[in-house]
Amino acid sequence: MPPPPPPDSLIERLRSTFPRPGRVTWIGLRPDRDAPVAVVDAVGAEVGAGLVGDRWTPSRGGQGTRQVTILQAEHLPVIAALSGLDTVDPAALRRNLVVEGINLTALQGRPIEVGGAVLEITGPCSPCSKMEVALGPGGYNALRGHGGWNARVLRTGTLAVGDEVRPGW
Repeated sequence: MPPPPPPDSLIERLRSTFPRPGRVTWIGLRPDRDAPVAVVDAVGAEVGAGLVGDRWTPSRGGQGTRQVTILQAEHLPVIAALSGLDTVDPAALRRNLVVEGINLTALQGRPIEVGGAVLEITGPCSPCSKMEVALGPGGYNALRGHGGWNARVLRTGTLAVGDEVRPGW
């Protein structure tokens, strides 16, 4: 993608500046509705379809804006604390990607480069009732506001653990 024109205002410059790229730390696929999450080192992302091998694709009843779910690693200790747990396994939260080192909220509505793919964060990923079992009573509320983001694939490519996450232009 070509770089954007220089920002005209201070707020535009502030919103376009990040201290460093983020990094993918974990990838999980949900092959079927209640199946265990399959943890993988890499996965293909396809425009209009989401992640290869994940059940949440438009062809299998998923929404086009929720092709990929992304959780910020920095929220895992908060979710654990709010759930009364020492740690939380990302697989219990049933998200696809965990990334660290970049504020996903600041990337909402923008293209982001993740490995060879480009994604767009489309909105928050709300918790489901499964969190009451995964995290214990109150797990649903512990995840509210910390459940991550939904995204759609804008450019087909491969994502892998260790890949950089950066604003795309």
